Amino acid sequence: MKPLTLEMSAFGPFADTQHIDFSGLGDNPLFLINGPTGAGKTSILDAICFALYGKTTGNEREGSQMRCDYADDELLTQVIFSFELGHRRYRIRRVPEQQRAKSRGDGFTLQKSEAELLRIHEDGKEELLVANKVTDATAMVEDLTGLDVDQFRQVMVLPQGKFRELLLADSKEREKIFSQLFQTHIYSRIEERLKQQALDIKAKARDMQQRRQGILDTAGVESIEALQQTLCELAAPLALAEQAKLQAVAAKEQALKALEAAKTLAKEFDARQKLQLQADAFTAQEPQQLRLQQQLQLARRAEKLQPAKHQLQQWQLELTQAQQALVNAEQQQLQAKAVLQQAVTAQAKLPLLETQKQQLQLQLQQYQQLQPLLNNLGAQHQQLKQLERQIQAAVASEQQQRQLLQQQQQQKTAFNAEIVKLSAVASKMAALQQQQYALSRQLEQRQQLDQLNQQQQQLQHALNVAEAQGKLARDKKQQAETEYKQLQLAWHQGQAAILAKELTADQPCPVCGSRQHPQPAHSQQSLPTSEQLDQAQMQWELARTEYDNIRSEYKSLRDRLQPLTEQITLQQQQLEGKADQNVAVTKTMLDNIGIALQQAQQATEQLEVRRGELETLELNMQQSQQQLELWQLQSAELQRNASNIHGILSEQQRQLPQEFQQLDAVTAEAKLTQVLSDIAGQLTVAAQQIDLIQQHFQQASIAATQADSEANSRMERLNAAKVHQQQAETEFLQQLQAAGFNDNTALEHATLASAAMAQLEQQLRDWEKQRDQLIGKLEALQQKLQESAVPDLPTLEQRLTNAQRHWQQAESAWQQLHTQMANLQRAADKLQQEAQASRLLEQQYAVVGTLADVANGNNQGKLSLQRFVLSVLLDDVLLEASERLALMSKGRYRLLRKEDRAKGNKASGLELEVEDAYSSRVRPVATLSGGESFMAALALALGLSDVVQAYAGGIRLDTLFIDEGFGSLDQDSLELAIRTLIDLQSTGRMIGVISHVSEMKEQITTRIDIAKQVRGSHIRVVTP
Repeated sequence: MKPLTLEMSAFGPFADTQHIDFSGLGDNPLFLINGPTGAGKTSILDAICFALYGKTTGNEREGSQMRCDYADDELLTQVIFSFELGHRRYRIRRVPEQQRAKSRGDGFTLQKSEAELLRIHEDGKEELLVANKVTDATAMVEDLTGLDVDQFRQVMVLPQGKFRELLLADSKEREKIFSQLFQTHIYSRIEERLKQQALDIKAKARDMQQRRQGILDTAGVESIEALQQTLCELAAPLALAEQAKLQAVAAKEQALKALEAAKTLAKEFDARQKLQLQADAFTAQEPQQLRLQQQLQLARRAEKLQPAKHQLQQWQLELTQAQQALVNAEQQQLQAKAVLQQAVTAQAKLPLLETQKQQLQLQLQQYQQLQPLLNNLGAQHQQLKQLERQIQAAVASEQQQRQLLQQQQQQKTAFNAEIVKLSAVASKMAALQQQQYALSRQLEQRQQLDQLNQQQQQLQHALNVAEAQGKLARDKKQQAETEYKQLQLAWHQGQAAILAKELTADQPCPVCGSRQHPQPAHSQQSLPTSEQLDQAQMQWELARTEYDNIRSEYKSLRDRLQPLTEQITLQQQQLEGKADQNVAVTKTMLDNIGIALQQAQQATEQLEVRRGELETLELNMQQSQQQLELWQLQSAELQRNASNIHGILSEQQRQLPQEFQQLDAVTAEAKLTQVLSDIAGQLTVAAQQIDLIQQHFQQASIAATQADSEANSRMERLNAAKVHQQQAETEFLQQLQAAGFNDNTALEHATLASAAMAQLEQQLRDWEKQRDQLIGKLEALQQKLQESAVPDLPTLEQRLTNAQRHWQQAESAWQQLHTQMANLQRAADKLQQEAQASRLLEQQYAVVGTLADVANGNNQGKLSLQRFVLSVLLDDVLLEASERLALMSKGRYRLLRKEDRAKGNKASGLELEVEDAYSSRVRPVATLSGGESFMAALALALGLSDVVQAYAGGIRLDTLFIDEGFGSLDQDSLELAIRTLIDLQSTGRMIGVISHVSEMKEQITTRIDIAKQVRGSHIRVVTP
C-alpha cells in the first residue's frame, strides 16, 4: 500500500482542515515528519490508521476522542485518505462519533460514525464500494490490504513504544501475522481438514462397532456363528409352510371365481326386469308426444310470416317520425323569417355610424402628435431629480470619509502601543520550550513503566481467571464423561426390554421363535434413545475441547508474563539514578510550562496579527484619502449638469398648447394619455357596432334559406312513408290468410321463440332415441337369458369363506417362519457390510491419521504444516533482516530462528534469537537493550517488507512509517540506520520517519513540518 493524499479536519491538534500530498514528495521518498512535542507528528499516523480501520496507531484513544478542542463547532471531524494498492487507487472517508452544531437553532446533536470507501478508476470515474456502514468499510479494507489493524501496526506502522512487539512476538502471534502476509491459510485449512477427517474416521469406527453389537442383540444371538446355524435350521420348515400356502391360495382363487360369475348372472336378471318396466312407461307417453308434434308444426308456419310483419311495423314507425319532423321544420321556418326582418331594420343605421367613426379617427391623430414632446419633457424632469439626489449622496459620503480617516488614525496609535507589549512577552518562549522538552522525555519514560506494570497486573489477573476456569472445565469434562458412559451402559442393557415391548400373545418371538412369553424382559427406568446417547457423547467431546483450550490459554498467558516481568526490571534499572520525581508532579510542571508556552505562543501570534493589521490599516488610510478627493470632484461635476438641464426644461415648456402649459410634465402626460384612451375607446365601440350589424344580417339570411329547404325535404319524406306503409299492410294480410290463420291474434298464439322451437324439436328426437335404445337392450338381454336359471349365491359365499380361512392359517404359519428367516438374513447381510466398511476405515485411518498427526504438529518437533512453511519463509526474512542488522550493529548481531522444541504443548518453530558476535553466544531477543531492540525491530520490518514483495501473490508492503526510536541510538548506529533507510528507498519503498534527532533533519531534506500554535497546528511540506 502506498499513500497518495491525506486530509484531516478538526482531528487531533489540527483545528482546521490540513492536506498532505504524499505524491508531491517524489517517487518512493524517504521523508521526515518534523515538529515539536505535542505538535501532531504521531497524529498523522493516527489519521491514516483511523481512516483505514477506525482505530489509532497506539490504540490509547478512540476515534470519538480525536476531535480538536479549538475547532469551530460547524467544522466536522473527519479524515479522507487516498491510497494505492498495486495499480488500483482507492479513497476512504471516515467520520467518528461526535457532537456537532445543529443545522437549525442553537445547541448540539450527536453525529453518528460514518465510513465511505470508493475505488478511483484510471479514467477518473469513482465506484462506490461502501456507502456508509463502518463495519463493512473496515472489513473491505482488511480484505484489500490483507492486514487487520494489529498486523498493520506491526508491519507497516511502527508506533511510538510499539516497535518491539513484532520482534518479541511468540510463535502463535507471529504465525497469525505471517500467515496473513504470505497467504498461507491453505496449509492451515489442510491441517484442519486432515484433523477433521481423522476424527470423522474414529467416530465412524465407534459407531460401526456399536451398530454391529446392536445387530447381534436384535437378532437374539451372541455371535455370527450362532446366527449362521439358526439360518440353516429354519430352511426346511419354511419350505413346507410355503407349499401349504400355495395350495390354499389356489383353492381360494377358484371359489372366488365361481362366486363372481354367479353375481354377474344375478345382476343380468335384475337388469332385464328393470328394462321391461321402463319400456311400459314409454308406451304410455305416446299421445302426449303426438300433441307436441302438432304444436311444433304451427310454430314453424308462424315463423315464416315474421319478416312481413316486421316490415309493416317498420313503415308504420317511419310514417309517425316523418309527420313529427314536418311539424318541427315548419316552426323553425317561421322563426327564421322573423329574425331576418329584424336584421333588415338594423342595417339602415350603418351610414350614420360610419360618419361618427371618421370624426373620431381625425381627433385621435391630432392628440397623438403631442405625445413625443411630453415624453421628452418628462425624461428631463426625471434626470434633474436624479442629479439632485446624487448631489446629496456625494456630500454625505464626503462627510463619512472624513470621519473614517479620523478613526483610522486613532486605531494606528493603539496598534503601535500593543505591539511594544507583545514583543516583550514573545521573547521568553525559547527558554520555556527547552524546559518542556526535558520534562516530557522524563514523563514518557515513567509513563511507559507504569503501562508495563499495568499490563503485568492484567496478565496476572487473566492468569488467575484462566486457572479457575480450567478447574471448572476439568470438573465439567469429568461429569460429562461419566454421564455418557452411564447412558451407554443403560442403552446396551435396555435393548432386550425394547424388544420385549413388541411381543404379542400367540405370535413368535423374533429372537427365539417361541409363541409363549412367560418372563419378558423389562426395565425399571426409562431407557435412553440413540439421540440422547449421541447428545451425551457430543457434550463430553465439547467439554474436553473446552478444557484443552483453557489449558492452552493458561500456558500462553504464563509464557507472556515472564518476558514482561523481565522488561519491567530492565526499565526500572534504566531509570535508576534519575531524579525521584513522581508522574503527577512532572505532569503539573509540564502543565504550568504548557500554559506559559501557550501564553508566549499566543503573544507571538497576536504580534504577527497586529503587525499585519497595522500594515493593512496604513494601506486603508491611503485609500480613504484618495476616496475623499474623488467625492469632492464628483460633487462639483453634478452641480454643473443640473444647471444645464434647468435651461432645457424652460425652452420645451413654451412649445406646448395653452391647456398643457400650466401643468407639470407628469400631469400633462397623464391628461394626454386619458384623452387618447377615451377617443380610442369610442372608436372601438363604433367599429364593433358596424361589424355586429353586418354579421347579424348575413347569419339571418342564411338561416331563412336553410329553414325553407328543410321544410320541403320533410314533406317529401312524409309522402313516401305513406305509400310504403300501405303496400306493406296489403302484403302481410295476404300471407296471413294463405298460412291458414284467421287473424293476427291466432298468429300470436302460435308463435314460439327460436330457442323454444329448438328445445321442443330436440325433446321429441331424444324421446324417440331413448325408446328405440331401450327396446333393443331388452330384446338382446331376453335372448341371452333364455336358457339360464337364477344362481344360489349364499351357498357359493359360504364356500369362499371356508377357503379364505384355510388360506389365512397357511399364510400366518409361513409369514412367521419367513419373517424370522428374513430378519436373520438381513442381520447377516448388515454384519457382512459392516465388516467390509470397517476394513476400509482401517485402511483410510492408516493414511489420514498419520497425515493428520504430522500436519497438526503431533510429531517429535511439535511443528505443524503451516508453521513449517512459515519457518522457511521466516528464514528468508531473517536473512534479509540480518544483513541490515549486521550493518547497523557494526557486525555484532544476527537474527536467528529458534529451532529447539518449546516446553510442554506450547507452539514452537517461529521464535527468534539473536547471535552476539562479541560473546559468540545465542540469546533471546528480549535481552537486547532499548536501542538494540529498535535496530533489530527496524531490520526485521525491512526484511519482512523485502520478502513479502518478492513472493508472487503476496501482500505489497510499499510503505513503512517509523515513530521515534532513533533517539536511543548512538551517533555511529544512527548513521548506519539512516544509510539503511536510504538504501531501502532506492529499491522502491516509501519511508516516513518521525524523530526529534537533529541529525535526521540534517540528512533527510524532504520533510513534513508541523508548526505548533496556540489554537491548532499547521502542516507544511518541504521538498529539496
